[in-house]
Amino acid sequence: MFETAGGGREAMSKVDTAWLRMERPTNLMMITGVLMFTGPLDPAAIKTLLGERFLAFRRFRQKATSAGTSTYWETDADFDLDWHLRVCALPGAADKRELEIFVGELASTPLDHSKPLWQFHLVENYRGGGVLVARIHHCYADGLALVQVLLSLTDTSTNASQKTELARTWLKRDGGSVWQRMLEPAQAGLGKAMKLGVKAWETVGHLASDPAAAAEFAREGGEITRELAVALSLADDPATHLKGPLGVVKRVAWAEPLPLEEVKTLGRTLGCTVNDVLLACASGALRGYLRDIGDDVDGLTIRATVPVNLRPLEHAKKLGNHFGLVFLELPIGEANPLRRLERVAAGMRELKRSRQAMVTLGLLALVGMAPAAVQGPALELFSRKASTVATNVPGPQQPLFLAGVEVRELMFWVPQTGSIGVGVSILSYNGRVHFGIIGDAKRVRDPDAVAVRFGEEFEKLVLLTLMEDWDDDIGAGDAAATLARFAGEAVPRNGTSPRRQRSPRA
Repeated sequence: MFETAGGGREAMSKVDTAWLRMERPTNLMMITGVLMFTGPLDPAAIKTLLGERFLAFRRFRQKATSAGTSTYWETDADFDLDWHLRVCALPGAADKRELEIFVGELASTPLDHSKPLWQFHLVENYRGGGVLVARIHHCYADGLALVQVLLSLTDTSTNASQKTELARTWLKRDGGSVWQRMLEPAQAGLGKAMKLGVKAWETVGHLASDPAAAAEFAREGGEITRELAVALSLADDPATHLKGPLGVVKRVAWAEPLPLEEVKTLGRTLGCTVNDVLLACASGALRGYLRDIGDDVDGLTIRATVPVNLRPLEHAKKLGNHFGLVFLELPIGEANPLRRLERVAAGMRELKRSRQAMVTLGLLALVGMAPAAVQGPALELFSRKASTVATNVPGPQQPLFLAGVEVRELMFWVPQTGSIGVGVSILSYNGRVHFGIIGDAKRVRDPDAVAVRFGEEFEKLVLLTLMEDWDDDIGAGDAAATLARFAGEAVPRNGTSPRRQRSPRA
């Protein structure tokens, strides 16, 4: 049930309000999804589908309005589905590059706040098929919920009358997310985080300006306040090409998909999760990109803010924002891919034992309650501590069909906040892993140079793992030299190939 305010309006939740107010010209708060199809799409069929399924969520007929300091959902009396569904065509070769440019332009274009904050663009001429690009404002829901909303438009066969309930075929209860182990303790303590309220705001400014005070607060406070203090006392992320002034132009790119079963096999072999492997590959891709454009990457560690679902996955289709954020260290300065993976896996295990996601959800609610003069500095405080946003969503592992046409590939990006100018996204679908990057044009001039490295980093991990069995025969130094030639980097300082660490799976 939605909370209802007087005059036919519905009060917007504090967390959703926070996401609405976070929007800046340099960082639009839109979640952008791209669905690519094996054949052409019929615009009339897509319009009918949106009317029947997308608009079954009555929230999407509503626009965000404000009265004084309060924000509401209000039904758009002039709602016109034709305005929200646009049919278009790509120029020139109408291939991957043209589609990436088109999606980047849409990601740089604000939605019209006088109307419900969403829009679909149907591209009719991409590689013999169609493309549906969705832009939905973050204030409607978080990324996991909106991905499921988009997938609720699909069927599990070409016959829509045989539609299978999506929850049965995609998200499995208590098992669909690498973060599921965090869910129950986070929910149990969520009330504490939300009750930090005014008292937290009284301490935020002091702790942010005095790291020593934050450290003392962390030692003396309870578990929730300790997590708050730890987050506030994190140092700002180091200066790289990824950090700096932002513009108003976004650029996007995506990599060729990886076979999911190969990623799973590698993870099992190395004693880590699929998520660990994929984030280590993303770290290596960013390392190679920064190195090639002139950054000194030796010893460099940057952070990614990672959204963490804080509700049962079977409830993800309910709208609204129900997630927290954690700060994951990406060991960009580690030249050896296996050691990089070990460090990512260790960082993930540590975060899963923390209450950091719960605390940040409480803080987002507080941002929604705070005066506008406080919101900007509060958001900037957290955005300075990271260089990128990283998301990983487990998608359905069987073919899906929309209006009778098979979905070939999926990609999406969540928005970046404050001064963060880069986002990486990982989504698995139908046995393949899709990786994409979105970046401010001033921070990432050539996102394809990052995307193409993702698969290369996975190949390095596979090669190194295979070489483990050769070390006794060819010598560790020869193995390291082979890796160095493959990676295009200097031989690691210790001159050896690392041994697998048979650590328990995270």
